[in-house]
This record gives sequence, C-alpha cells and structure tokens, in this order.
Amino acid sequence: MLKLEMFDTTLRDGAQTEGISFSVSDKLAVVKTLDEFGVRYIEAGNPGSNPKDMDFFRSAADLKLENAKLVAFGSTKRKNIAVEDDSNVVSLLAANTSCVAVFGKSWDLHVTEILGTTLEENLSCVRETISFFKSKGKEVIFDAEHFFDGYHNNPDYAMQVLTAAAQGGADALVLCDTNGGSLPMQVYTIVKTVKERFPDMRIGIHCHNDTGCAAANSMMAVEAGACHVQGTFMGIGERCGNADLSVIIPNLQLKGGYNCIEGNLERLSETEIKIAEIANITVANNKPYVGESAFAHKGGMHIDGVDKLSRSFEHIDPALVGNARKFLLSEVSGKKAVLLKIKDIAPQLTKDSPETTAILEKLKELEHEGYQFEAADASFELMVKKVIGQFKPHFELNMYKATSESPAPTGEQNSFAMIKINVDGFSETTASPGNGPVNALDLALRKALCVFFPVLSGVHLIDYKVRVLETGNATGSGVRVLIESTDGHRKWITVGVSTDIIGASFAALVDSLEYKLCMEEN
Repeated sequence: MLKLEMFDTTLRDGAQTEGISFSVSDKLAVVKTLDEFGVRYIEAGNPGSNPKDMDFFRSAADLKLENAKLVAFGSTKRKNIAVEDDSNVVSLLAANTSCVAVFGKSWDLHVTEILGTTLEENLSCVRETISFFKSKGKEVIFDAEHFFDGYHNNPDYAMQVLTAAAQGGADALVLCDTNGGSLPMQVYTIVKTVKERFPDMRIGIHCHNDTGCAAANSMMAVEAGACHVQGTFMGIGERCGNADLSVIIPNLQLKGGYNCIEGNLERLSETEIKIAEIANITVANNKPYVGESAFAHKGGMHIDGVDKLSRSFEHIDPALVGNARKFLLSEVSGKKAVLLKIKDIAPQLTKDSPETTAILEKLKELEHEGYQFEAADASFELMVKKVIGQFKPHFELNMYKATSESPAPTGEQNSFAMIKINVDGFSETTASPGNGPVNALDLALRKALCVFFPVLSGVHLIDYKVRVLETGNATGSGVRVLIESTDGHRKWITVGVSTDIIGASFAALVDSLEYKLCMEEN
C-alpha cells in the first residue's frame, strides 16, 4: 500500500470555526485522541497569535505521543525585518516542536495588495524564513497560501514561490486552496504540473470546502501525485470548513489502497465522536462512514437485501470504520424489517406468524397518527409486547392534572401537578411542583410510583424534544414528544403523540417508566 501523510489541523484551522473555542485542556485531549487514531501530524495552533496557544505548547511538551508529530503554525517573516528579530518567527521557535508549518503568499495579488510589498521581497521572506528554521534543525512544511488562485492569475510567480521554498530547504510543499473555490479537475491538473516540476519534493494539499468539493479536491490531488493531505476532523473550519479527514481517510484507505494512518481504522467513528464532544458539536446523522444513519436502512427492499447479502446495499462493512448497521421501522417497512428488529423480543415469530402481520399493521397505524419509532426503541418494544400479549401494565392511571402560573411567584416554581394511580388495587395520590407542567408531572408520577417501585427513584429525564406535526393547524396542531431517560447505567427513548403537548409528554413519560420496570423484570 502506498503511504500517505495525514496532517490534522482541527486545533488550528478547525478552531476558526464559528462557535468553537478550544481550551488548553480541550486541545490536549484532542491531541491524545488523534495520536491514538494514528495521524502523522497534528497542527495544534499559532503560538504567535495568542497566549493560549503558547500555553498549550508549553503544556504539550510533556506529552508522550506514539504516532504523531506536533506542529506549530505561523507565517514567514515580515518585510524589512531580520528573520531572527521577527516576533512570529521567535514564537514559532519557542513552541519547541520538531516540525513547523510556515505559510507564505503565492498569489501576486496578495503580495502587492495585502502585504504591500514587492514580489521579489516576498520570495526572499519565504526563502529566508525556511532557511532559518532548517538551521535550527526543524522539519519545515511550507503552506503556499492561495496557491490555486495565484496559479490561475500568475502561474509563473506561483511556481517561483515554491522554488524559493525549496531553495530554503522546505521538506514539503503544500498547495493551499485557501478560498475554497477550485474544482476537482482543476486541482488535479495543477497538482500534476507541480509534481512534474518538483519530482523529488513531497507535495501536499490543503483544501477548503466553499464549493463543497474539499474532500474530492484532496483525493484528486493524491491521484495527481500529492502524498501529504491536510484537513480537519468533521470538516470544521472557517466559512464552509476544511477538507474532512474522517471522509478522506476511509475513502483513500478502503477505496484507493493507500495507507493513511498508523492506527486502526476501526477507531474512526469513536475518534470522530470524541472530538465532536470536546468541541461541543454533534456529528450529523447522515455523515458518511461515521454518522448514526450512515448504515441505517428503512426501505423494505433495502432491508431484505442487506439481510441476504450486506454488500447489496452497503458500500463497505460498517465494522471497518467502527460503525454499526441499523434497521429503521416506519410505514414503508416490510415484514423482514420487523423480524430483524424484534428478534431479541420475540425470536419465535416468523414472517408467516399472524403476530408479525399484526405488529406491522399496528406500526403503520401509529405512524399514520404521527408516531415515529426510529429513535424511540423503548416505546417500540412496549408496543410489540402489547400486540403479542406479553405486556402487563404495572400501574393504572386514574387521573392527572397540571397547572401553571405566570408570572411565577418570586423564588418559586411556576407549575403544579396532581396524579392518582392504582397498583394491584392500591391507590396512591400525589402532587408536586415543577419548572413547567411536564417537569411537575414527571416528579409527581415518579413520586407516586416510588411508593410501589422504589427502583424508579433512580430514573431521570435527560432530554426532551417536541415536534409540531401539522403546522397548518396552528395552535391546534398535533405534536410528537421524544423523551430520553436514564437510570445512571442505561439510556432509552420513548415517544408520545397528541394534539395536547401535555398529553403527548405524559404518554412518553408513562412509557419511560413502564420500560424501566420491564427491564427490571427481565
């Protein structure tokens, strides 16, 4: 397998994403995660731009990395300043990394209009800065900023910049699509030209996603001869983001036959989720390879095909990237989907069992009413048990009432709920205040049930979502409520539907507690 260098810039370029801010401890955690996954380089910040990045590099000095090299990032020296006196260069040196990434202008427009210097002076800045770091024993990766725009505007000068970097001793020349406006065939043609001009140099690619082509552009660059690929996990970055390594790596390794990482590709999904949690963002369900829906099947024909021969509807085995297959249930589901979903609940059922048909009909009836069981596995399991006669309710609801007061009295909760239940002929009536009527009902219901089932005292609601189903009916619209609950060890999701948001919420609450009691019995 041909070996490629994966250069992760989640902590530098990715940190420029709107809404993302990594603390020093966040950065250390991401570095450990990326190192365990096996990327070759981790660009962790610009020490000359802010004190936090310099604090990070001081803290990172004690890290024992197994696979990756830490990289500090900064610009070439400024005009009319000796390289050893430039504050940015000094900061890069102080970061004490074995490798530095130095960026310089390769678009003549930026040289004259943004830097306000001459084309020749810019070449000197590139050459002298790289030569300085090489004299200090550093590996130097040169990022030719705006290279593709520069090449389109003045190809001769863009090539001169690369020549100056090579003369300075650069170890790799990285071609940057900084504005993200290039298209795959343009990238392929230009990278191929550069590789022919510099056959003995490591050529790299750094793409932004402003045309939605960053991953494709990066892979085309590899086809043209690039061996060094820069990007971020999740594709985060300024504006529309950077090339997404969590897509590029499996594409190149599984489809292209390249060796991209030192670690195990089966850790891809785990790595993506860890970094997303640290960044406080979510991984899109439909994200290739690592999304929850990347290998989710809903159509009856698809599910039947996957069950018979997985590659008939899956381009890879999900286990190769640490993901898992999911079968979703809806009004378009067939018997095969139902059987696969209920095999742990009712393994005795077959496609010819009348119960299977009854479950499928009930599923379609409830989905027509607005229920959705794709996420609400707990409610689906209860529904199946009810249809096949395996469910006996643990309690009977006699009455519930919830009221709210607005504005709430100072320092007090604004809602109040009262509930009356019956368990095996014994009645219990309780009441509870709460922060809103749903919270009050939740507290009152568990308070009443804990008299009979103390185990429910450890159950807590941790997420609550409401979806309006019929927006055309304004305030009379139906709503679907999803509730996520936990007992501290397990999590489960239940669903309720009604034209009354309190009724939908209460139905989901009842399912949640019934499900917990069923789990205890099992």
